[in-house]
Amino acid sequence: MNEQWTETRLLEYIGQIELPDAKLAQVAQAHSDQLTKPPGSLGKLEAVAAQLAGITGRLWPDLSQRTVVIMAGDHGVCEEGISAFPQSVTPQMVYNFLQGGAAVNVLARAAGANVACVDVGVAAELEHERLISRKIMHGTHNMAKGAAMSRMQAVQAIAVGIEVVESLFAQGSRMFATGEMGIGNTTASAAIVSVMTGISAQQAAGRGTGISDTMLEHKAAVIKRAIAVNAPRVDDPLDVLGKLGGLEIAGLVGVIIAAAKLHCPVVIDGYISTAAALIAAALAPSCKPYIIASHQSQEQGHVHALAALGLAPCIQLDLRVGEGTGAVLCFHFIDAALKLMQEMATFASAGVDGKHADQ
Repeated sequence: MNEQWTETRLLEYIGQIELPDAKLAQVAQAHSDQLTKPPGSLGKLEAVAAQLAGITGRLWPDLSQRTVVIMAGDHGVCEEGISAFPQSVTPQMVYNFLQGGAAVNVLARAAGANVACVDVGVAAELEHERLISRKIMHGTHNMAKGAAMSRMQAVQAIAVGIEVVESLFAQGSRMFATGEMGIGNTTASAAIVSVMTGISAQQAAGRGTGISDTMLEHKAAVIKRAIAVNAPRVDDPLDVLGKLGGLEIAGLVGVIIAAAKLHCPVVIDGYISTAAALIAAALAPSCKPYIIASHQSQEQGHVHALAALGLAPCIQLDLRVGEGTGAVLCFHFIDAALKLMQEMATFASAGVDGKHADQ
């Protein structure tokens, strides 16, 4: 545990985040407008390329070293029967990640990405040579009966995310994706999204691991009860995170904040990652321009969470597996955006007539 991280230190760290280079982003967009295509016709590919230039301070950055950070933690709210899978699946899936057999591992290999798996709060003792063991506690408490964790535990879990990203950055990673594992975490995420966006528990709750209509109704009732019991303050993101969140969600908050501090793009995955992004952006508004939304998941509250952040997803594949799968798939999209900007001919170099000024 990182006792040296206090809330004051966290806020000081956040205060060091610089905004992206807007002028360089404009240079990138101006270059895009000179390529042999109608202006803006590559849509989000152009926007992402310009965003990357501003984030990194390089016109066409080398992002070949990239890592998906999977934060793993358990949730006490599972005792309310809100998941189709037992809590024992969390440690089992962590070992699957470490052995390279999960969906995110396959997709990461295809995208040339490393996988870093962090135990920040699994309710079991885990040992593996590739595991980053930074456990704050053995899972959260049941948020339907009281706070999921203390405010200080939330800060400590955020600090884990920060320190993991800084370590990976020191090893050469220049782009990050958010991944997670934790049975029950769509319930915690839905509670956070409900509070942070103002939508109802019924709108925020989704099917997660594939629950029935009856279980979905129960899940929404549990979320509503957790919010009523804890009375989280929407103007205090650490209060919301501590009372309703998960340790892995808090870890992802740290991943997002650290990536912004280090001028690295951070590609967020689905509903759980976006709930973390809501907290991160509320704590540190300056980190928002560093976030790239990979996809919109099947969780019904995800569209509201993305809208609250002002983010548009790059791809739409009806995913809901989590783990960071959508974020890793988005690495291909990002690679394509940079390749287009670097390798396409301009009107001048190709000898192609551009659009006339009076048209």
